[in-house]
Amino acid sequence: MGAGANGSVEGLEPIDGDDPLVVAAPDVHVVETHSSVLFFLDDRVYKMKKAVDLGFLDFTTVEARREACRQEVALNRRMAPDAYLGVAEVIGPDRKTMEHLVVMRRMPDAGRLTACIGRGEDVDGALRAIARQLAALHDHRAPDPAHDRLGSLSSVRARWVAGFEQLADLAEEGTVASHPLEARIEELVLRYLAGRASLFEHRVRRGRIRDGHGDLQAEDIFVVDDVPQVLDCLDFSDEYRWGDVLADAAFLAMDLERLGRPDLGERFLALHREFGADTWPPSLAHHYVAYRAHVRAKVGVLRAVQRGEAPGGEVDELLALALRHLEQGRVRLVVVGGAPGTGKSTTAGALADELGAALLRSDEVRRRDDGRGYQPAEVRRTYDEVLAEARRLLGLGEHVVLDATYRSAEERAAVRRLAADAAADLTELRCVLDPHEAARRVARRIEAGGDASDATPEVALALAADFDPWPEAVELDTACAPDEVLAAARRAVEGEAEPDSHGVAAAIGDRTEELATSGVGA
Repeated sequence: MGAGANGSVEGLEPIDGDDPLVVAAPDVHVVETHSSVLFFLDDRVYKMKKAVDLGFLDFTTVEARREACRQEVALNRRMAPDAYLGVAEVIGPDRKTMEHLVVMRRMPDAGRLTACIGRGEDVDGALRAIARQLAALHDHRAPDPAHDRLGSLSSVRARWVAGFEQLADLAEEGTVASHPLEARIEELVLRYLAGRASLFEHRVRRGRIRDGHGDLQAEDIFVVDDVPQVLDCLDFSDEYRWGDVLADAAFLAMDLERLGRPDLGERFLALHREFGADTWPPSLAHHYVAYRAHVRAKVGVLRAVQRGEAPGGEVDELLALALRHLEQGRVRLVVVGGAPGTGKSTTAGALADELGAALLRSDEVRRRDDGRGYQPAEVRRTYDEVLAEARRLLGLGEHVVLDATYRSAEERAAVRRLAADAAADLTELRCVLDPHEAARRVARRIEAGGDASDATPEVALALAADFDPWPEAVELDTACAPDEVLAAARRAVEGEAEPDSHGVAAAIGDRTEELATSGVGA
């Protein structure tokens, strides 16, 4: 048995004349995937397409399989030119062509990236080379307006929904059980997409929709003589191979995490950002990692169905991985309010740093725009500008922390409307402190100079005395050490703390009422 780069393969005699997928040959090792059968013989691999229609691919005719083989070789030579040798024909006893095969050079199993990671080897050099190759692949073809739609919000949503429906149909048929994580995954996906139209439009405008690899799995990458050979791209459909370059890189990041090395996944995305000269909000990376995990879980389910088996633990792990990233990728809007001098700016700044969020300070907006004062109309204008910028950033997938007094219920209601419109998770925090101590802090701040706030001790006392009840807020006692306050704020953002209308603010409220009655805050 043998084959040239574009020749015939003799001696692959069908065992069953009606089933061209089953062949007999000495010393051949057979591996089956959901769409192909691979025959490993000596230093060659022969890959035969299955005569299947999986919805996203249709190989039911000989002509379709022949064209698929040619396409696979052409596309995979972009990242593995030495591995893909050509297309061969399977010749039957009557000397007629029965089937077509992709002919590949057999890669050493010890060189698989999965094996290298399993042995604990340093693979940073390999990841760097892969990231560089992938960036070059993405740059090989310029953005194509005809394919831009494949990175649009509607296209991304359609792919997710198709996956959800495919698994739901299998569950409805009784083929497999509905997975308990699927409902939460779908909820988070649709919520993220609902508020991110401008993000996906931005990615399209920046030319980030490119022809890519589409199926970047660690087990299909071989490191041979320190040079990665990246095999098995998604060759059967432009619709699935074209997309956001970040989505392409996210597949390998997901796979590295699946292998127990999330650090390598993060490293690969950082390298991809470096070589691709790209930027993105962390929420989008989480979203695409989750998408890749969900796709792979779906393929695992389909493969199990083909074999008449129940999906295994790997599907559970992949769906858990998808859910974990969707939870981490929830876009957050955090309000840090409180009277001047209560430490809200310190807390808001530290929290923004920890979350990787944009920090919007009303004091900076007020000072930037001709030094507005604290009259009601001026305050409303300032707050409106802050919310407009927050809306823009949330639409781009960024976390946002708002630093402003937010003493009125009306101002807070506007923030809640924004969070609902932007499909963002809202956390409301109120910094509270004894008003006399807050006034002293303001006085020290004025003496030190350099702060954007124009509040005086008298303004601080007046605002503290005229603060609408805020039962929705989690209270932060800023008399504590700053690191303790930050830890409490982080717990609140993560949903581990609940609002307490009978806590510190209520006690301080009693004190501010006394101050107002005595005329101190007038």
